Amino acid sequence: MIFLKKNRRLLSIFFFLNSYLLAFNLFGQSNLSETAHKDRIMWYAGDWVSSVSSNSDSIAEKPELRVSCRPTMNNQSLQVEVFQMQDGVYKNIVSEQLSYDQKSDSLFALGQNGEGVLFLGKGTFSNHKNGWDMLDIDMSGKPFMTAKFTFNNFTDLSIEGFDPSEKSLWKVKYIKQNSKRKNIGIQLVSVHEDMLKDPEGTLKQLGRMGYSFVETFVYSDGLFYGMKAQEFKASVEKQGMKFLGSMTFYDLPQKGKWEEAMKWWQNCIADHKKAGVEYLSTSNHQLKQVRSEEELEAYCKYYNAVGKLCKENGLTFVYHNHADEFLEVNGKPIYDYFLAHTNPEYVSFQSDLYWMYKGGVDPKDYFEKYPKRFVSWHMKDEKELGESGKIDFKELIKLKELAGLQYLVAEVEDYSYPPLFSVNLAWRYIFYDLLDEISQ
Repeated sequence: MIFLKKNRRLLSIFFFLNSYLLAFNLFGQSNLSETAHKDRIMWYAGDWVSSVSSNSDSIAEKPELRVSCRPTMNNQSLQVEVFQMQDGVYKNIVSEQLSYDQKSDSLFALGQNGEGVLFLGKGTFSNHKNGWDMLDIDMSGKPFMTAKFTFNNFTDLSIEGFDPSEKSLWKVKYIKQNSKRKNIGIQLVSVHEDMLKDPEGTLKQLGRMGYSFVETFVYSDGLFYGMKAQEFKASVEKQGMKFLGSMTFYDLPQKGKWEEAMKWWQNCIADHKKAGVEYLSTSNHQLKQVRSEEELEAYCKYYNAVGKLCKENGLTFVYHNHADEFLEVNGKPIYDYFLAHTNPEYVSFQSDLYWMYKGGVDPKDYFEKYPKRFVSWHMKDEKELGESGKIDFKELIKLKELAGLQYLVAEVEDYSYPPLFSVNLAWRYIFYDLLDEISQ
């Protein structure tokens, strides 16, 4: 009762705001589900900077505005801070809590500007499939502005302010500029269709999301997505990332084909060196047919030879697992045999944590038994990273030094959302939920 008495005015303003919106049908009806709306607020999560104009992608060396949006309350709210360059320093001009309310399928905001003036906001999604509208009112209940948020893509946002007569007050274009300081990579299979349609635009969004490097899986005849090695390298670096890893595939050579296989690997290594790649990985899709240790020994001999070639040329060779590596031959898992019979100087391992889970093993056991051999991990879940609750990523990430992790790679291959939004969520989960966990 004390709370209600003290906050009766605040509650009345919210009721007024709700009635105002309904009376004027400002936002119309939405045909999207509540879940889609709740998740859409995460489009705004991250760090943004203003472009030089509302019609430009260009960013000044010191942008006029910076916006920081941090997820809270199980991703149903954002803590939003807006900073403006004033006299050579960034000053906080707006602070607000933006939240999604599932019952009303609406957004609510409580904020304060740099002069200490409070304001309230309510918004919903209307027919505005690429954003939302927010109506802001002052603490006397008087509407003073509608802000229209339009996401041109997941890393490009336009916000325009209108007065109650719908006259435009201002318009700003923001570009997402998430930090790359935690060195998170992305396996491009996650956005393969986007890469095929628009490699330059897709790489641009990945760089803005905060990814530091890419790993490919499409190398063929010296090309990467139709580009020569140095051309692809330049495309990646243009977006502030590096091309560090590549999954490459050449099956165990049959009798009499060894030299042919080694020649292929020599050409492969030369192409990747031109591209600035630091590690090559490979996997094996033939393990269900393996019946003897002699067959496994042939694979180990092959991987040692390829790994030796890589090392001689300044690259690291890593073996990538799926679930078949945990099938047994003579009572012993294939993966254990590979670890025991490959030379650590030549062969490292790339742990796909999802496929280890599907194979029924605990990665921790391998990290402890074979420390420093797992230089790369694929961070992958059933769908969006961290959503299934079946893989304890927060515990596993604490073992990264024991495992020898150098290249942490996000991967999403099954989606609840458009792939670019899913990999945006993956970056956020790794950056804030996992790597923040071990830095505290």
